[in-house]
Amino acid sequence: MADPRLFDNQSDPHHPTESGRRQYNPYQDLNIPYRTIYDLPTSPEYLFQEEALAQRRSWGENLTYYTGVGYLGGAVGGAAVGLRRAVKAAEPGETTKLRLNRVLNSCGQDGRRFGNKLGVIGLLYAGMESSMVAVRDRDDWINSVVAGLGTGALFRAANGPRSAAIAGAIGGLLAGAAMAGKQTVKRYVPF
Repeated sequence: MADPRLFDNQSDPHHPTESGRRQYNPYQDLNIPYRTIYDLPTSPEYLFQEEALAQRRSWGENLTYYTGVGYLGGAVGGAAVGLRRAVKAAEPGETTKLRLNRVLNSCGQDGRRFGNKLGVIGLLYAGMESSMVAVRDRDDWINSVVAGLGTGALFRAANGPRSAAIAGAIGGLLAGAAMAGKQTVKRYVPF
């Protein structure tokens, strides 16, 4: 049987209750309701006002984002192409182990190749777009289109000037279409 003196002062949070457990509230001296401590804001907090006004990612975040998305998208697309190629190359009478090996090799090879190409394109695009924002001190659609033009041209520059010009035009058109699509989604799709 427990000592009755343990339960004399039940209003004191440092003394045990009837269950033998001590009830302690670490916020008792602050006189703050616990809900205000745990209800944290959902919007990002900024140290400087300039950071709050800028509604874009930093150049490092941009570089990481575009390179990562490019590599991941290329790897998934390349794996799908590799799977299709492996299924077409399958011969009648092959064992399951041989077919599986062919599929894995083909998916891995094409996934790496496509992923590396799109990762480099993302890296070039992010660098050029961030450079354009720094040079022009403005963040608008012109930066994206010029970055697309430059990325396409630089990516295909080794194949000659004609190939670079065509790839630059395609890159600029794709960047312009992406910016137009982004503005359309912002305007007409509620979030």
